[in-house]
Amino acid sequence: MIKYKQFIKTLILGACSLFFVGCSDFLDVNENPNDPAKSVPKLTLPVAQEQLASINGTQMTYLGQYIMYNWSFVSNFSANQDFARYSITSSFYGSIFNNSYIGTLKNLAYIDNYKDPQGLVDYSRYRAISTIMKAFQYQYLVDLYGDVPYSEANKRAQNQTPKYDKAEDIYKDLIGKLTEVVATLDNLPTNDENPKDQDIIFKGNVKKWQQFANTIKLRFLLRLSNTGQDAYIKEEIAKIIANGKGFIDSNVVANPGYSDNSGKLNPFYGYFKEYSTKKSTDRDKYTVASDYIISYLKNTNDPRLKRLYAEAKKGGYQGSEQSTVLTGEGFTTDDLSGVGPGLIKDPSQDQPIMLLTEALFLQAEAVQRGYMVGDAKALYHKAIEESFEFLGVENYQTAASTYYNQDIPNVSFDTSSNKIQAIITQKSIALNGTSSIEIWLEYNRTGFPVGLPIPAEANRSHRPYRLLYPSSEIARNSNNVPKQTTEDAFTKKIFWQK
Repeated sequence: MIKYKQFIKTLILGACSLFFVGCSDFLDVNENPNDPAKSVPKLTLPVAQEQLASINGTQMTYLGQYIMYNWSFVSNFSANQDFARYSITSSFYGSIFNNSYIGTLKNLAYIDNYKDPQGLVDYSRYRAISTIMKAFQYQYLVDLYGDVPYSEANKRAQNQTPKYDKAEDIYKDLIGKLTEVVATLDNLPTNDENPKDQDIIFKGNVKKWQQFANTIKLRFLLRLSNTGQDAYIKEEIAKIIANGKGFIDSNVVANPGYSDNSGKLNPFYGYFKEYSTKKSTDRDKYTVASDYIISYLKNTNDPRLKRLYAEAKKGGYQGSEQSTVLTGEGFTTDDLSGVGPGLIKDPSQDQPIMLLTEALFLQAEAVQRGYMVGDAKALYHKAIEESFEFLGVENYQTAASTYYNQDIPNVSFDTSSNKIQAIITQKSIALNGTSSIEIWLEYNRTGFPVGLPIPAEANRSHRPYRLLYPSSEIARNSNNVPKQTTEDAFTKKIFWQK
């Protein structure tokens, strides 16, 4: 956390030196969400963007990897045992809820409410970017918690105890806003300010933000595939097609200037490696492959194995079961495969927010379900190819073609009797280690991939459906937080869930 705050302060101070404006007040924006502060959008935007990229690339990815059995445990560390027991409590990963509101969403609310004191500059583009980013993160809050603060959230001193809006209502409102924001970006006023390099995702490029909005909207709509709203889904996808902007055509990433310096490492890289020395952190030593995923990738002849996972120090690719009672022999850090070179690349690597492979799988599913016109098989193949490229598989196009032309169900599109199962199964592999929270959510929606083990010590028949509201939120907003028990994580489904 200290390194993270140092990074943010460095980012802000760098922006201050570029634009010759005072930023001492803004340094406190990340400390108290209810304390008014002064800044300008060009200083606030990159902070909000880095916060969003960081929380998705670290906490949310780590959670998804363990819930979905992609990562496992070693015998020489006792870390992460809550995952083996499915100990979902109000203190389990509450940082996702808290950091979303106290960090990203609070800073985006500042942008929404900012007006140029002189009335000379228009910030419509900033507000449009804010709308898209809020839709991205609010979807995850709904998907993980259900009802959450929305309409009254981040009002600062005006309302420090916001009400909880219905999950379905938030979804519908955000889908509408994503439709509107594309049109807004087509009609920017002449005095609109372009954030350019202060936008650490798209450098102010209007079309790319419009494509991202369309792609996020498609993800929202596919999440509704089990809710009996096919006509609505088709109607809203038709609006996407009609606006003519298309979907993202490259990876959506953030990079404010990550480097091999203290407090400036890419957040995912910094989870596993120290700056300068590149030595392993403790997390790197106790985060290893599961036995299931290693076996699955080997059995399907998937060359991504060597990119998703590192060769064990004692040789070969080995994983462990998710258990707290592993014996020392054969299950130490040196015996097992850690996080691979296709994920931990470089201290300055871009931080993925949404990969192109995910967007292509979304389109493949939409076509396969009859929600839009296209070639599902071609999109499926292209999505796999993009995954191979992102992970750095050698001769990725040929390797991908060889892989998906095998006569193996859920690898070969033609061989797969259930095309949706094939699409979601392959998406789960493609998002391994990047957008892993999405793997869990899509599993809850579709039931795919099938055959994943459940830790014996969890004593459960199925995976968790959701997270619980954090204890800190219960303490400060007790009159509004929905009542919950620990069993709710396993009994109360999100409204769109299968």
